[in-house]
Amino acid sequence: VSGIQVQLEDAEQESEGKSIENAINQRQSKDSLNEYSTGDTFRRVQKDVKTQEKAINCMSRADQQNEQKSDGDHKLVTSSFSQRTEEKRGCVRMTKKILQDICKQQKLYLTPYLNDTLYLHYKGFDRLENLEEYTGLKCLWLQCNGLTKIENLEALTELRCLYLQLNLINKIENLEPLQKLNSLNISNNYVKTIENLSCLKDLQTLQIAHNKLQTVEDIQHLQECPSISVLDLSHNNLSDPSIITVLETMPNLHVLNLMGNEVIKKIANYRKTLIVRLKLLTYLDDRPVFPKDRACAEAWAVGGLEAEKAEREKWETRERKKIQDSIDALAAIRQKAEEKKRPKYMEERDTSAKCGNGEATDILE
Repeated sequence: VSGIQVQLEDAEQESEGKSIENAINQRQSKDSLNEYSTGDTFRRVQKDVKTQEKAINCMSRADQQNEQKSDGDHKLVTSSFSQRTEEKRGCVRMTKKILQDICKQQKLYLTPYLNDTLYLHYKGFDRLENLEEYTGLKCLWLQCNGLTKIENLEALTELRCLYLQLNLINKIENLEPLQKLNSLNISNNYVKTIENLSCLKDLQTLQIAHNKLQTVEDIQHLQECPSISVLDLSHNNLSDPSIITVLETMPNLHVLNLMGNEVIKKIANYRKTLIVRLKLLTYLDDRPVFPKDRACAEAWAVGGLEAEKAEREKWETRERKKIQDSIDALAAIRQKAEEKKRPKYMEERDTSAKCGNGEATDILE
């Protein structure tokens, strides 16, 4: 751009110099009019006029050439700038050719509808498109791209697993055609509300960790998703203890993760409370919920710490007895085996006593 500006300034300076020369020529022509006769003066004036016209024509042509050159340079600079900007953004279009090249690299089928899995993670895509031919997909990996919207998935009616974590998505939408979807991972995005999932009747696993969920209203939609059995809400901004009332209405909830939320600190006796209120829970946060844990939590809910302590002792006594019974059973098996071997051993000893020493040795060997 600076080079173009310098060229324009040079052209302007040249045009100014030529105009000054023209003014001087005009002055000289006036002086010559006073010196020569009328006929000579007329001829000289005609000559000067023609000379000026030629100079003006030359100047106009030079200006036009400079303008055309500057326009071409400007277009070139603009196109190169836009290209650099696109490269700097690092965005890649999800074209049919690129999808086919990816299938080739990953040794998948080049015929789109024959593929049941497609790995499109870490590719820099900023938009979902051109997936209409991949009708046989059952698992689609799209994590770690620049996707901002869930769209153009209407043809993927056989899809079971959709991985969209680590993108720029701010809304759950356009999932209605995916009636067979079983698992959805939309962690590490910018989702503020759980919505538009009630249409997925087979959805069992929902991972929505590291998003922007805050209030009870943001997760209220889970009441309309009875099929969900695994729910990951970790590392959001949930702080209202009344979210338990929403979780209680989920009839098949077995696995729940709330780690990294403020609500954990605000619920008194957090783990025992959730175990008591969520009857089918088998895994909470980072560890399982064993039958002993559930029994102790339910005893605590009924009779407080004393009842919990008594229930824990019962379980420990029962476990010790179980271990002792196992040891006794093993000892009984060993004793029975020894008693079974004893008559045979006695028989062999009597036989050896009747025979000679050499023969007895052979027999024992």
